[in-house]
Amino acid sequence: MFGLSQLDSYMIIIGAVSLMIWWLLYLNGLRYGSMFDSLDDKEFRFKSLYGMGYGILQAIHYKYKSKGDRKLRQQLEVLYGEKYCEYYLRVIHSQQISMAITVFVLSFAVYGLSAEIAAFVIMLMFSGVAYYYFGTLTSKKLLARSEQLLHDFSEVVSKLALLTNAGMILKEAWQEVAFAGDGIIYSEMRTTVSEMNNGVAEIDAIYNFGMRCMIPEVKKFASTVMQGMEKGSGDLSVMLTEQSKEVWQMKKQLVRREGEKASSKLLFPLCIMFIGVLIMILVPIFANL
Repeated sequence: MFGLSQLDSYMIIIGAVSLMIWWLLYLNGLRYGSMFDSLDDKEFRFKSLYGMGYGILQAIHYKYKSKGDRKLRQQLEVLYGEKYCEYYLRVIHSQQISMAITVFVLSFAVYGLSAEIAAFVIMLMFSGVAYYYFGTLTSKKLLARSEQLLHDFSEVVSKLALLTNAGMILKEAWQEVAFAGDGIIYSEMRTTVSEMNNGVAEIDAIYNFGMRCMIPEVKKFASTVMQGMEKGSGDLSVMLTEQSKEVWQMKKQLVRREGEKASSKLLFPLCIMFIGVLIMILVPIFANL
C-alpha cells in the first residue's frame, strides 16, 4: 500500500475505523449535550465530549450501583449536596469514558506522525491513565476542601468560644461567626443558620453541619457543641474553650506540615538545577580528554 509496511497498513485501517466509531459516538452524544451545558467551563473543560460516554452508559444500561459508585456518591454528596450527587455521578463516569476513548483515538494520530510503535503504546497507556485520573479528581477535590476547612477551623472555634464566654447564646454566636468569613466552613455554618431559621432543631442542625463537613476534627467539634447544648450554656462555654486549645495545637501541626510540603516541592527543581550544573561542568572536561 504505497510503500507502507504491513504494520503501517494495519495501523491506518484500525485508526480509520476507530476514528469513524469515535465520530459516530460523538454524533450520538450530541443528544445529551444539554445535560452538560450547566457544568462549569473551568472545572469541566471538555464537557462537549461527555455525551459520548453518557451514550455508552445508556446503551449498556449501567446501574451505578457498584461499590466504587457508592463511595463516589458519598464524596459527591459532600461536594455538591445530596440533591445533585446523582447527576454528578453520571457526569464523572461520562467524563472518564469520553476522555479515555478520545485519547485512544489520538494514539493512532501520534503513531502516524512519529511512525514509532513506542509512541503509540505510550498513548495507549495514557488512555488508561486518563480514565483513572478523571476518576480520582473527586477525591482530590474532597481533600483540598478538607484542607481548606481545617485552615479556618481554629478561628471559628476560637470565635465561638469567645462569644459564648461573653454570654451570647449559641444560636446568636453561631450566626455572628457564620457571616464573619468567606471560607468553606463559614459557608457550611451559614447553611446551618438557614436550617435553624427554617424550623430545624438546633441540635439537629449542628449534627447536619458535622456530617456535611465530614472530617473527624469538625465532627468531634459538632459532637462537643451538641453535648454542651444538652448540659447547659455554662458547660458549653467551658467545652468550647477546651476545644479551642486543642484546635490551635492542631493548627500548629497543620502549618508545620504545609511548610514541609513546600520544602519538598522545592527539592525537585533543585535536583534538576544540580544535574544541569554537572552537565555544564563534565561535558567540557570529557570533550578535552
